[in-house]
Amino acid sequence: MTTTAPGGPGAAELPFFVYGTLLPGEPNHDLFLRGRTAGERPAVLPRALLYDGPGYPYAIEGHGRVHGTLIVAAPGIHGELLGRVRKVPPARRRLARTLAALSGSPRYIQYRGDPPPCDRTHQTPPSPPSGRTTLLCGHALGLLDHLEEFLGPGHPRNLYERVVREVELPAGGASDGGESVRAWVYLAAAAVTRSLRTGGVRIPEGRWPRSSPPGDGGPDLGDGER
Repeated sequence: MTTTAPGGPGAAELPFFVYGTLLPGEPNHDLFLRGRTAGERPAVLPRALLYDGPGYPYAIEGHGRVHGTLIVAAPGIHGELLGRVRKVPPARRRLARTLAALSGSPRYIQYRGDPPPCDRTHQTPPSPPSGRTTLLCGHALGLLDHLEEFLGPGHPRNLYERVVREVELPAGGASDGGESVRAWVYLAAAAVTRSLRTGGVRIPEGRWPRSSPPGDGGPDLGDGER
């Protein structure tokens, strides 16, 4: 697996791979991606396993393949969806530390504009002042980071980790032999992965929605890949 911290070298404006409720035709595609993409292609995430959740799936590392869609953000939209890294001035850092100390929170969240939209599977993000962009250790989180409850690389409260992986674009409808590209993907965070490995319901075919009776989901670990 190739892992790159958000905003790290080589990570700027990569496409992103989705495999759950952000897929074309699913509710969160309409909420978050409609009108914001420049390209959408079927793709496969190798060396990964797919697990069922209560209305959404989780992908983890493993010996398998996960089917989904590779999405290229429309010009000027990538930062809105996947965030930006910003240099935080010293005065802003002092303010962040002060507000964090007053709130008892280990991090400072600054929102601007309207809060991110939420669908039926999501709780509204906590609301220190209101808005849309989160400033966390100099990294401004995007709409999809909020959706996936990704607070920053390795954060203990992450539901997902955002990592860079090699994604395969099938050639001529075949499952192998196509182009391979680097893309962002949200994989289940470490604690979620441990729970899935011990008590989760795997989707053997690696496609979501799974073709099984309703309610046959895995452990309810929170809001999953959208």
